Amino acid sequence: MMPDAHQTQRHRHITRSLLFAAGGLFLTAAALAVVKPTTPPEPIFQARQTLDLPPMGADPHSSKPYIASTRIRRGDTVSDLLNRLGISEDGLLTFLTHEESARSIYKLYPGRTVQAALDDQGNMVWLRYAHTPGSSVKSGIESAWLEIRPDGHGNFTANERTTAAVPETRVAEGEISSSLFGAADEAQLPDAITLEMVDILGSRIDFLKDLRKGDRFRIVYDAYMHDGEEVGAGRIRALEFINKGKTYSAVWFQGAEGKGGYYDFSGASLKGAFLRTAIKFTRISSRFGMRMHPIHKKWTGHKGVDYAAPSGTPIHATADGTVEFIGQQNGYGNVIILKNFGKYSTLYGHQSRFAKGLKKGDHVQQGDLIGYVGQTGWATGPHLHYEFRINNQPVDPLAADLPVARPLDGADRKAFQSLVARYQPQMNMLARLQDSRIQIAAR
Repeated sequence: MMPDAHQTQRHRHITRSLLFAAGGLFLTAAALAVVKPTTPPEPIFQARQTLDLPPMGADPHSSKPYIASTRIRRGDTVSDLLNRLGISEDGLLTFLTHEESARSIYKLYPGRTVQAALDDQGNMVWLRYAHTPGSSVKSGIESAWLEIRPDGHGNFTANERTTAAVPETRVAEGEISSSLFGAADEAQLPDAITLEMVDILGSRIDFLKDLRKGDRFRIVYDAYMHDGEEVGAGRIRALEFINKGKTYSAVWFQGAEGKGGYYDFSGASLKGAFLRTAIKFTRISSRFGMRMHPIHKKWTGHKGVDYAAPSGTPIHATADGTVEFIGQQNGYGNVIILKNFGKYSTLYGHQSRFAKGLKKGDHVQQGDLIGYVGQTGWATGPHLHYEFRINNQPVDPLAADLPVARPLDGADRKAFQSLVARYQPQMNMLARLQDSRIQIAAR
């Protein structure tokens, strides 16, 4: 598909793969704003036609079809899309409404594409809706679309089609002028890559408070392509983010043991041995220390931190560990105790239910789902009671100096240095591009 006029005015270095497709991402983008962004006009329609000259004596009406394309906007109906594409086939809208095999066209996702091929008489050759532009399957990444064709007898056929996407390595660079998502949009980064960037450097940069106008990022990531378009995003391979003049780096490295993670260019792990919290998007309802017990009405010591959250909120392991206990235990209700490493262990209480199949002796990794927030045991409302223990003695997880991950050594260290040497020239090239763009803009 040829890029539309709005896209060609953006960065020429990469093809954008994803637009914001849900209101939640717009809320996230707003949360990461530095100043109020200016929303660019949304591209909604594009068309192209192959105009190869026919050989001498050929039928002038045998030219290739005219390809029209439009992006779905919020509030669009199927009828709106057909009108924009210039399709007026008798019975088509009725077919799409009643044919079970064509029902996917009524799940319209803003930002995704609908195309139509028209012959030189304006008749529809085919209609295609790329409803799943990049989906993960066991064999890799596939692109899926619905294809509608006339059957030659006044009716239509509908078929779902898929094709494997081709992996590529992509690079991008951007500078924040309004918000992180605004800069990522200008750099034509998929939203998934932007969110992954926040996750990778979240322990180094507070993306809610610390971003400044003029901050820059440079990134190398995996993308999956189909027909010249990005249809899915993979993993970030290398990353640099300059925040308030300080450069933060990250590179994905998988050691000899097969366990991968992100490290800065010096080899220090970006993942601490422990996460600060076991659930996302929550609030602290009770801190570590002395308090009046909400049920027993006695002044007593609170051995953990309570995180208020709706029932069913996922709970994640704050560190690698082995399930030492899983089941019911006194006032903790449904509780899991993880033996992490050395002298450290963690407890997760009041759960509504545990992760499916999890049992005593299982090994879990940091970030793995282990259960769901509930109100079992001595609890007056749904929340997670979280304890951080050293030598089996609870300590305040919000105040403790959490252990850091072990640095790379030996053969892993050498392999890591070779990997960084591969990505450093790409980062230097992107830095030069940024400097050149800034100099041109300043003239």
